Amino acid sequence: MHEHEKIDYVEFGSRDIERSKAFFRSAFGWDFEDFGPEYTAFTGEGLDGGFFKSEMCALTESGSALIVFYSSELEGTKQKVENAGGEVVKPVFSFPGGRRFHFVEPGGNEFAVWSDQGL
Repeated sequence: MHEHEKIDYVEFGSRDIERSKAFFRSAFGWDFEDFGPEYTAFTGEGLDGGFFKSEMCALTESGSALIVFYSSELEGTKQKVENAGGEVVKPVFSFPGGRRFHFVEPGGNEFAVWSDQGL
């Protein structure tokens, strides 16, 4: 259901859409629907969205917004991210209210995962 004037969809550039898809399938169990060779969409993952072919990606060092996942088992999620080919770029650290880490997926986008568990 779409809500009036609420965030509804997010799109990410990806240097390699096939590698982005493989990563999110492996690490988080996502499914994708392709719309030609340069766009793929995902649904039901907290916020619907897609990946489009681009050499520019979302990195916080260049001022990008940061999409943050929640995990009830931070170390387990970190292991899944690494096993799927993600690169941890900020190891687990504490902040007021929880702990988190940042990673870059194979298509070049930075994300974070946080947890309030194990404090």
